[in-house]
Amino acid sequence: MTAVRTVLKDKYADFSGRARRSEFWWFALFSFAANLVATFIFGMIGLGFVAYIVSLALLVPGIAVAVRRLHDRDMIGWWCLIALVPLVGGIALLVICALEGTKGPNKYGADPAA
Repeated sequence: MTAVRTVLKDKYADFSGRARRSEFWWFALFSFAANLVATFIFGMIGLGFVAYIVSLALLVPGIAVAVRRLHDRDMIGWWCLIALVPLVGGIALLVICALEGTKGPNKYGADPAA
């Protein structure tokens, strides 16, 4: 859970640097679980808008960690916009984020795995 704490506390809106695969995927899992729990619990008691607030609170760090993950692949962060392409865009972004990062330093910083 160190990866989730890092994304939410230290790098909430930090779009520079690089993120390891584990940081990205642990945060993705946390974000999915938090949204699922918020939707279920607050939807049951008639406060569904709280789930939207949770989603909005996790939006900026989610984009930031995705940009840093793309930086680890030595790609510009604007590639996040590929997710807006219907049907295949989100899948393409997930595949890119699942691939191994660039070994050694690149133009976005030192290797986070080192």
